[in-house]
Amino acid sequence: MILSLDQGTSSSRAIIFDHNGGIVARAQQEFPQYFPAPGWVEHDPEEIWTSQSQVVAAAMDQTGLRASDIAAVGLTNQRETTILWDRATGHPLYRAIVWQDRRTSPLCQALQEQGLEELFRRRTGLRLDPYFSGTKIRWLLDHVEGLRAKANRGEVAFGTVDSWLTWKLTGGRLHITDATNASRTLLYNIHTGAWDDELLQALDIPPSLLPEVRSNSEIYGPIIGLPGLAGVPLAGMAGDQHAALFGQACTETGLAKNTYGTGCFVLMPTGPHAVPSRHGLITTVAWKIGDRTEYALEGSIFVAGALIQWLRDGLGIIQTAPEVEALAQQVETTGGVAVVPAFVGLGAPHWDPHARGTILGITRGTGAPHIARACLEAIAWQVVEVLEAMEADSGIALKELRVDGGACSNNLLLQIQADFLGHPVARPTTTETTALGAAFLAGLAVGFWRDRAEITALWKLDRPFKPTRPREAVDLSRRRWLAAIKRAQGWETDSCP
Repeated sequence: MILSLDQGTSSSRAIIFDHNGGIVARAQQEFPQYFPAPGWVEHDPEEIWTSQSQVVAAAMDQTGLRASDIAAVGLTNQRETTILWDRATGHPLYRAIVWQDRRTSPLCQALQEQGLEELFRRRTGLRLDPYFSGTKIRWLLDHVEGLRAKANRGEVAFGTVDSWLTWKLTGGRLHITDATNASRTLLYNIHTGAWDDELLQALDIPPSLLPEVRSNSEIYGPIIGLPGLAGVPLAGMAGDQHAALFGQACTETGLAKNTYGTGCFVLMPTGPHAVPSRHGLITTVAWKIGDRTEYALEGSIFVAGALIQWLRDGLGIIQTAPEVEALAQQVETTGGVAVVPAFVGLGAPHWDPHARGTILGITRGTGAPHIARACLEAIAWQVVEVLEAMEADSGIALKELRVDGGACSNNLLLQIQADFLGHPVARPTTTETTALGAAFLAGLAVGFWRDRAEITALWKLDRPFKPTRPREAVDLSRRRWLAAIKRAQGWETDSCP
């Protein structure tokens, strides 16, 4: 068996897979979220570790498996979340600053005003945005008393969640990260495959903080920190979206994957070439296996499943999230209603932090079903915009979109997605693709699976969704979407105080 540790933003999970990629056991545990100020989001690193170690024990107990039954462990994690800890004691020196946290917006703006945006974009493929780890590290060094002096003495370790868990799993023997997580820090040159001294200087971060960057599939070392897994090799590691891309077997150009979660994360592989984006996307490392680095374009959509949660918790028009499908099916169109879910601004490809959510086209005949359907269409249109930007940047024509995440159980959403996209949408039989990707990477390293061809053959289709709606109807919806986006943009700055 292969054990995957899937450490997410709101919960930690452990899933055990067999040789066919089937799920043998799984366990999940939520952990607390902390919001100490508006726009701030924090986690307790020790609570992350406790929840992750407990779900490992629970998954193993479900089946009575022992360490000798586990060929390897793979790890996947929420990306960009930033942790600093004491090298001597292993104790965190502040709470983890989560990827969603926006406290470094002023620092990002200051760096942009210094003309550094293009330097960071060219070296890292990223934007100067609070989303990424580099400015979070700088904030911690500047605001936690005594931390910078301690860091300058080489006493502090930085890591994203993969590094933190690896440190704990190996009893503090390994301070490493992988190429995908490194590529999300604003500090890693994706072209040279190394930490970039000029970027470190621009952010005033001492290089002694940084972990060693390793590939995504190799034996890193034995597990020591969990008695139930003592001696099992930790052998695969990747950020969650990269792991999902690998788990979806999107290893050739023309395929893309979208994870419908709280937001949407769309990735399209571009092979051994790092394609710069001219259309509001991110260039990132897809994975590094052996000496070969492959790249991807990524579009981050901030609000997707959160829009359905808002229908439930904010408007109260559904009691549970799955009810949105039946509600939206009560009408054949939105009745002219368009929804833009810019609750926290717009991500790719617009990157407008001042946009805000809007509902347009309401008449006396508008009802809850129209709004529900408009919300599903809004999710789908956001994905279309990102995929069109990917095609324009890469010159690669999309063949198929493979989907996962909680909302991919919504058949109506996926049919709308196929109609709007004009390409097939494929839902696999195993939608736990993030954990599966980490398992594949670990299994490759220890010979559990022979090669990538064997892994690709394990991907199985559950249901295809093919375009059926007339293009005239799609074009009308598109025009309304574009008009609604235009009205939502800049709202926070244009509106009255």
